[in-house]
Amino acid sequence: MTGVMRNSVLFAGMLGLLVIVGFMQSWSVAFAILNLCLISSVMALGVNIQWGYAGLFNAGIMGFAALGGVAAVLVSVAPVGDAWAAGGTGVLITLLIMVITISASVLTYRHLYSGRGRSGFGLFLIILIVVFGYFLARLFYDPAVAAIEAVEPAKTGFLGGLGLPILFSWIVGGALAAGVAWVVGKIALGLRSDYLAIATLGISEIIIAILRNEDWLTRGVKNVNGLPRPVAFEVDIQQSPYYQELAANLGMSVIEFSSLYVKLSYAGLFLFVLLIVLYLSETALRSPWGRMMRAIRDNETAANAMGKNVTGRRLQAFVLGSAVVGLAGAMLTTLDGQFTPSSYQPLRFTFLIWIMVIVGGSGNNFGAILGGFIVWFAWVQAEPLGLWLIETITAGLDDQSDLKQHLLQNAQQMRLVTMGLILLLVLRFSPQGLIPERNR
Repeated sequence: MTGVMRNSVLFAGMLGLLVIVGFMQSWSVAFAILNLCLISSVMALGVNIQWGYAGLFNAGIMGFAALGGVAAVLVSVAPVGDAWAAGGTGVLITLLIMVITISASVLTYRHLYSGRGRSGFGLFLIILIVVFGYFLARLFYDPAVAAIEAVEPAKTGFLGGLGLPILFSWIVGGALAAGVAWVVGKIALGLRSDYLAIATLGISEIIIAILRNEDWLTRGVKNVNGLPRPVAFEVDIQQSPYYQELAANLGMSVIEFSSLYVKLSYAGLFLFVLLIVLYLSETALRSPWGRMMRAIRDNETAANAMGKNVTGRRLQAFVLGSAVVGLAGAMLTTLDGQFTPSSYQPLRFTFLIWIMVIVGGSGNNFGAILGGFIVWFAWVQAEPLGLWLIETITAGLDDQSDLKQHLLQNAQQMRLVTMGLILLLVLRFSPQGLIPERNR
């Protein structure tokens, strides 16, 4: 069987599983899984750019995804006028002080501390600038935040956003994640791969901790609900005579039809974005830049000897991959219709994205997409199938049996068992993934 035929069979089998879910459970569930599989595939493509192209181990994927979620809030939510009047000026002044402090510290470092001109006075001056800037910023920041969070905290208590269409947040989310990745990369990409993993995981935890605690920006654990949609609301579809007639012609209730219509609309948007990211990723992979990145990944010393800027090229891959992850994060928040900082669990979901890339095939964009579909499908379906399996195995036991109750209560752990089993089987029988990287 040729590679193309094998890949076609794998994708056809994945499609068949979704169809089976549609018939056995419901089409609403099948399309809900499809939408999350599409978003997972976009995120896996971003990680594949970092790991598959450049060999960069990013353990902070959820932090960059959370930045995409923040972008959805900052772009689409209407500004809260009372909050801006209460403390918006103080926040802007704080931001200005931070910019001036950072700029002054960088200039002082370059002129008085870096290179041969390094002196104790330069270090003292940098510390003095940072300490003075910190306390000056807190002088404006603390009262401004207290005033903002006191404005109807049950409903708002934050500044809001720009009130623009939420689709713009997908671009902003990618740009915001890319900007943070550039800062992180400038600091951490000079480290060894294991230190880079630790650094990115730490940055991810810091980002999520900020989002959970800065209520004036994201409402923290109170969440931001009711985000605008790029598609129609179910209630609008249900009240439309045209769609009521169309649902009747299809033999469906208008409620079921509206749910499927919305999920199909999301699927169309997500598929469009996935195809664009796939096209750009494949174009980059086949270009001289892609060949250079693989050369750096495979033999950094040889690439450096040939005059390649290894650190600079790795920074490019790190920024591009993070931008794609940020884009996927904005898409996920758009689908949810709410931003919940507490739902971002770096260790748990970073682990899932990495399994997608490994199972699909590191270095192969089509493999990353297939891995995104397989792993997320298994993650969603493992719990109900595990519950069915446990009920079948323990059917002969008494309902009050402690063993049976324990197994039934822990059915959700079948997700972790399934992920481990999938990973072990793939590493045993297809170590390079289901769709291995092509040697061009």
